[in-house]
Amino acid sequence: VDFLTRHRDRPFFVYYSLSHVHAEILPTPDSPAGSEDLYGDNIRYMDKLVGQLMAELDRLQLRQNTLVVFVGDNGTGGHYAASSTIGGKRISGEKGSMLEGGANVPLIVNWPGRTPAGRVTADLIDSTDFLPTFADLAGAKLPANTIIDGRTVAPQWQNRKGQPRDWIFIQLARQWYVRDSRFKLNQNGDLFDMSKAPFEE
Repeated sequence: VDFLTRHRDRPFFVYYSLSHVHAEILPTPDSPAGSEDLYGDNIRYMDKLVGQLMAELDRLQLRQNTLVVFVGDNGTGGHYAASSTIGGKRISGEKGSMLEGGANVPLIVNWPGRTPAGRVTADLIDSTDFLPTFADLAGAKLPANTIIDGRTVAPQWQNRKGQPRDWIFIQLARQWYVRDSRFKLNQNGDLFDMSKAPFEE
């Protein structure tokens, strides 16, 4: 909040890493004594902090000109993975697995007047896409003679047709897979039908 206040009159970038739903799951300042739902407490506390940040952007009159991107870095792990659901349906796999639940993460983009509210896209997006997207939105040039794996998704974020990826590549140690909208191929040569993903593969 102090940083936002000091930089409100010029362009800024804030990376805010929330670790509340990352092991070890500890009580939050808002957790009731003896809480038996620390994971839920942490989700609620994270939501509260994000809400405070959004309220501060409103107070500083920066919301209309600020792109907010909320994203997870990996799937839900351990015994908390059972609560990783979409519409109450359990996702296949979890953090550390090479199933959808290991790499499929939430990505919420908000920019009042620029991103359409409530729109859901099925485009494949990879974390390497953030650098070219932010550069595109800022009007910055990417380094010359450097291979950039990502591609901009700025058009999709602004409700325009972009150039969606045909595939994404996921790697964890010596395991990997390449995935398109229908199939997944891993390092062993196994081919998976992803038409019922993220619930079955």
